[in-house]
Amino acid sequence: MPAFTFEKISPPARRAPTAAVTKKPRGIISQMIDRFAERRAKRALRGKRASRRDEKPAE
Repeated sequence: MPAFTFEKISPPARRAPTAAVTKKPRGIISQMIDRFAERRAKRALRGKRASRRDEKPAE
């Protein structure tokens, strides 16, 4: 028989609905970084595919 037990404590009930948080538009710099990252990822995928085609089959 255990010496103690754990009880599940429920969170306090919400009294009023929370106001919807409006999203700020992203800045120009963050958009540019996203574009660069996306292009770099695509280029990396193309590089992997090309290197697979260039590999000689194992004999």
